[in-house]
Amino acid sequence: MRILRTDETRFGGLPDYPFAPNYLEVQPGLRMHYVDEGPQQCDPVVMLHGEPSWSYLYRHMIPRVAEAGHRVLAPDLIGFGKSDKPASVADYSYDSHMAWLTHWLEALDLNNITLVCQNWGSLLGLRLVAEHPQRFRRIIVGNGMLPTGDAPVPTAFTLWKAFAMYSPWFPISRIVQLGTGRTLSKAEMAAYEAPFPGDAYKAGARAFPKLVPLSPNDPASLANKAAWQILENWKKPFITCFSSGDPITRGGDRSMQRRIPGAHGQPHITLRGGHFLQEDSPEDFARIINDALKSEAAA
Repeated sequence: MRILRTDETRFGGLPDYPFAPNYLEVQPGLRMHYVDEGPQQCDPVVMLHGEPSWSYLYRHMIPRVAEAGHRVLAPDLIGFGKSDKPASVADYSYDSHMAWLTHWLEALDLNNITLVCQNWGSLLGLRLVAEHPQRFRRIIVGNGMLPTGDAPVPTAFTLWKAFAMYSPWFPISRIVQLGTGRTLSKAEMAAYEAPFPGDAYKAGARAFPKLVPLSPNDPASLANKAAWQILENWKKPFITCFSSGDPITRGGDRSMQRRIPGAHGQPHITLRGGHFLQEDSPEDFARIINDALKSEAAA
């Protein structure tokens, strides 16, 4: 496996991203980066990004949650952000991402976790919860789900998958902008491009769409169905925080509210914005997290 590492100088002076870097080897020679802010003795809030973003996506939320007195961790998935990037699309699989993320979770020995996840952060995070339920106390999902290949996929996703696989042009920042309601600044656009100095660095981003299970015969389908058996008995708090303008995940919140017992009676909300609601409604998203943690403390 050829592993690429983005030069640290590309991340200098990013707007609203003052966080100190932290690194952990998740397999020999493969380094994962993560943000770790707030009081270290407090229970962790883990924020998982998706495709094709990185922890920069949560830059406006991390300080708000940390300043409320919580420890916030936001890893860059392998292939993204400041984490290392295997150079071939074939180096990435659903199982390999799960193994890398599980190693990170166990090496840091995180417990009593509040999971915040979106996009592929949900495909990985919900599996992580199901496979390590004792480590988690609460789930907050925004524009994400855990597909098993049994339901039809939106046309928008089919087109996106074909584009990621075959287009010679794969403009990361423009993809993020297409999923964001507000106009990103030039500096923000540059920040989303920073992890990818060349096409070889984008293999992980190109790989993700084809790893989504679209049929019951998909290699990940059985594992996701097993995860759903756990989630359908999950009685700890489960909160959905979807946006009003995402054509890919629309309706997934209502499905999870029906299927997951811990969702009953929770303060589910729909926020303004597109697929990347962390860009469009970061203050409201952060407040939902803080309110959920505050309400449990009061109880």
